[in-house]
Amino acid sequence: MAQAQGLGRRYIKAIFKGFFVAVPVTVTFLDRVACVARVEGASMQPSLNPGGRQASDVVLLNHWSIRNYDVQRGDIVSLVSPRNPEQKIIKRVIALEGDIIKTIGYKKKYVKVPHGHIWVEGDHHGHSFDSNAFGPVSLGLLHARATHILWPPQRWQKLQPMLPPERKPLHREQE
Repeated sequence: MAQAQGLGRRYIKAIFKGFFVAVPVTVTFLDRVACVARVEGASMQPSLNPGGRQASDVVLLNHWSIRNYDVQRGDIVSLVSPRNPEQKIIKRVIALEGDIIKTIGYKKKYVKVPHGHIWVEGDHHGHSFDSNAFGPVSLGLLHARATHILWPPQRWQKLQPMLPPERKPLHREQE
């Protein structure tokens, strides 16, 4: 009987040790490397949530890939909303710093994206709260790059950078 109690204590002790190692490792991984997120809304249709309200896509967000603010035109990124810091939004990068972009309903018809900023838009124009509403976005607000659709299973795929031809920058400033 005493032997069984000793074995039980060692078993519980091992579980607690594992727990106290696994939790910090998991938290660090989710904070620095990657996490998953459910995409809500119609702003990125048809790329994400093509079924509308019936199903929400779940995407893999890669934090590590943007650690040096290395994004390219066409990437789908998660960022902190410039209007509501409590909210994260997901949009496509349309222009990089130095690019001149023709806007869709912004206060200026053409905008030169300033240093340290990007221009982001949803794929579903008219149903997206994006740079056409709030202007260029600071690179400091970047959260992660969406790399894969994980759910629903019939939509499993890698997300490729794709820039709609009509949204290409008009001019790239020479550096």
